[in-house]
Amino acid sequence: MFYKNLNKLSYGVRQLHLSKRFKHALPDLPYDYNALEPVISAEIMKIHHQKHHATYVNNLNMTEEKIQEALAKGDIRSVIQLQSALKFNGGGHINHSIFWTNLCKDGGEPSGKLLQAINRDFGSLQVLQARLNAIAIAVQGSGWGWLGYNKIDKRLEVACCPNQDPLEPTTGLVPLFGIDVWEHAYYLQYKNVR
Repeated sequence: MFYKNLNKLSYGVRQLHLSKRFKHALPDLPYDYNALEPVISAEIMKIHHQKHHATYVNNLNMTEEKIQEALAKGDIRSVIQLQSALKFNGGGHINHSIFWTNLCKDGGEPSGKLLQAINRDFGSLQVLQARLNAIAIAVQGSGWGWLGYNKIDKRLEVACCPNQDPLEPTTGLVPLFGIDVWEHAYYLQYKNVR
């Protein structure tokens, strides 16, 4: 279900680049809310997208406006105080925009260069899945488990980030696949079983 759309990551990234010139916008999902059932319920998808992600987008836009106002006034204290809101809401928007492109109805196994890289860096898809699951389950509180690409070492790596911290600014890894381990992503359907 998840690996098939790794090459569609550019969809979410394009949405983010387009939003630089304008206000940030909630990206449309490339599938219907019920497309991932029974793995992820339509109710979770709708709430996750329309409520949680939309809130990150709205708060990001408000935070950027406040930063611009503070900059215009030369109020560096306010600019500094707003950085945590910028990181949290900007990260929430970035992370979710990537996350939606990782999901698809029929899924499938990775193939081609991605599978070759997985086998080279982890030994097998099963080892990658086990490591990614372990790192996501181990997140204390809320956060994200990621498969990322290390541009320096030219290798795939797994990593986790707390809260809505975005992967690339936090670790330098290019995000390829994310697992949202905030309760809003699973709790209605899976309760406390991450």
